[in-house]
Amino acid sequence: MSVAIAVSNDSLQITDVRRRLKAIFIGSIGNLVEWYDFYAYAAFSLYFASSFFPGNDPVVQQLNAAVLFAIGFIVRPIGGWLFGHLADHRGRRSALMLSVSLMCFGSLMIAVLPTYASIGVAAPVLLGVVRIIQGLSLGGEYGASATYLTEVADERYRGFYSSFQHVTLIGGQVCAILVLLLLRQVFLTTDQLKTWGWRIPFVIGAMLAIVALAMRRNLHETDAFIDSKAERPLRRESSIRALFNYPREVLLVVGLTMGGTTAFYTYTTYMQKFLKLSVGLNDNETTLVTGGSLIFASCLQPIYGALSDKIGRKWLLIWFGATGTAFTVPLLYALQATRTALAAFFLIAIAWLIVAGHTSINAVVKAELFPTNVRATGAGLPYAITVSIFGGTAESVALWFKSIGHQTWFYYYLTALIATSLIVYVTMRDTKHHSATNRHEYRLRPDTTWRERFHE
Repeated sequence: MSVAIAVSNDSLQITDVRRRLKAIFIGSIGNLVEWYDFYAYAAFSLYFASSFFPGNDPVVQQLNAAVLFAIGFIVRPIGGWLFGHLADHRGRRSALMLSVSLMCFGSLMIAVLPTYASIGVAAPVLLGVVRIIQGLSLGGEYGASATYLTEVADERYRGFYSSFQHVTLIGGQVCAILVLLLLRQVFLTTDQLKTWGWRIPFVIGAMLAIVALAMRRNLHETDAFIDSKAERPLRRESSIRALFNYPREVLLVVGLTMGGTTAFYTYTTYMQKFLKLSVGLNDNETTLVTGGSLIFASCLQPIYGALSDKIGRKWLLIWFGATGTAFTVPLLYALQATRTALAAFFLIAIAWLIVAGHTSINAVVKAELFPTNVRATGAGLPYAITVSIFGGTAESVALWFKSIGHQTWFYYYLTALIATSLIVYVTMRDTKHHSATNRHEYRLRPDTTWRERFHE
């Protein structure tokens, strides 16, 4: 009898784990598609910038394209608020469905936009409108997906499982780079890419978003959200007003994000331009180095996430803050001085060994700061505001410094932001041990857990 019960318990445990893993996979794969759609713009801006911004100076054209890229970040706080409110009041699943639908629409619109030669100044204006739509979608995706992944993960491995948000986030960029590499090396010439081929990745992105939307239809709502709604059935408090009850946590999100998000966008979206315009690599070398370093960064995320489950989140954040403050300037100077693709790759890989201390766990840290009823808004809104101010503008700031002849000023700007975040890391509590999520071990509805089934 006891053997039968033990076997039954093990079987139900395995079923519960499989259900969690399936939910994490579906939630993550939708995140990958959204970030692919968003970063296809950055990856292909080297080819379509001249179609929307006339002129002969490639740096100015890239700066104009980067400004529109930044606009997508400026509206992310609005998306963080709208989708955070939806996720906290109507459910995580609803927010995740809507966000990927908007991204699908935005990607398809870019694919069919007329160029400056066809409609004049209306072309960059329409491109800006589409970037606003995508920014709203992405602003909502982050908080909702971070919350969802945190709530469905086993408490013991929350850092590991939630790290897959950044695996898929970076994976979206890798996919954009791979599409660029295939189009340029196998299917199209550079001239074809510049005239019409740049539209192809956005068509692919829209199609992938449709697939992700179909997969997300099967997502279960988290038990944490359902339990929270059951406890507060008549409460209709505004998400913003509820967030005012947690000023310390909001400020912590801002402080722990500012350095990490600027470093992240430096070594992702800006790095492609840096390698081409400053290091002097050709198109193929730029694509290979960028793609290779992103794959390396993706592999680091679950390793660091699992490490945080053992030693805590705080030590990884301090690692990033301390080493980022000490080595950012020398790394970027060395990268600027190198002239080989292999050396550039190794230098960027070293940078990722530092930055992964932040990227791997920043989502779970934010989610662990807030209770269930305001978690999506708390994880999404202050983060989106910080990203729009620092992360989304990193490329524009760097290109502006370069355009005025002081590129190295950006190195010190980035270092100052990381040092500021380091102060927050040192003074904050470790959310692994002081988490608002530790009161419950969350599971997926509508299925019951193996313990509940056993007692039935």
